[in-house]
Amino acid sequence: MVNGKKVVMVMPAYNAASTLKKTLDELPANVVDEILLVDDCSRDDTVSQAEKLGIRTVVHSSNTGYGGNQKTCYRTALEMGADVVVMVHPDYQYTPLIISAMVSPIANGVFDCMLGSRILGTGARKGGMPLYKYISNRALTWFQNILIGYHLSEYHTGYRAFSRDLLENIPFDDNSDDFVFDNQMLCQIIYSGYDIGEVTCPTRYMDDSSSISFVRSVRYGLGVLRCTCETFGHRMGWLQSEFLKNVPKQGQAE
Repeated sequence: MVNGKKVVMVMPAYNAASTLKKTLDELPANVVDEILLVDDCSRDDTVSQAEKLGIRTVVHSSNTGYGGNQKTCYRTALEMGADVVVMVHPDYQYTPLIISAMVSPIANGVFDCMLGSRILGTGARKGGMPLYKYISNRALTWFQNILIGYHLSEYHTGYRAFSRDLLENIPFDDNSDDFVFDNQMLCQIIYSGYDIGEVTCPTRYMDDSSSISFVRSVRYGLGVLRCTCETFGHRMGWLQSEFLKNVPKQGQAE
């Protein structure tokens, strides 16, 4: 626990058998109370590896997509009584060594959401992020900060932590089951008025780390542009966004 708050680490997994233990080996002691792995119909022995390591595991009978996996992660973590939920990918791309820095601001009421940013400092390129991904990350983030009206170093990190209150009030089930889920959720968080903090996060791009292809990266980028424009239009009252229409502003949440 941190400040008396139960911390649950969730791991959305797909073919992570070779990296799961390496990821867990970096987990600091006495920070995380429970670990949940949600397997999205992996084709390797991710589930058996998780069970050997004593991790609570939920297995999807069919592949639901990256966003669909996260939905199960957050719903189940809330059922487990989590006060703070931190998402760590089991592909060893993000280190659990900075989990304390991710969850402490939430447990102490400073922020509602924390992001591990690869862009602050030199973590992205030093860790092997391909140049085209770095450039597209910077360009999309610049565009999003202007239209969304917030200021983040990046919107595209997969290292995130949330308060229970946020997860109970943000309608994340309205979001896509694909990779754009992450951006839609951040837009929901910002639109609702929750506060977001960032910490510098080193990252690793290795052969056994998961990474989407160039074609899927392009599709993701187009999805981010649409999500951003929808958020701007919804905020201006020009249209009603499907993923924002049920988002309560702070003070309106039941």
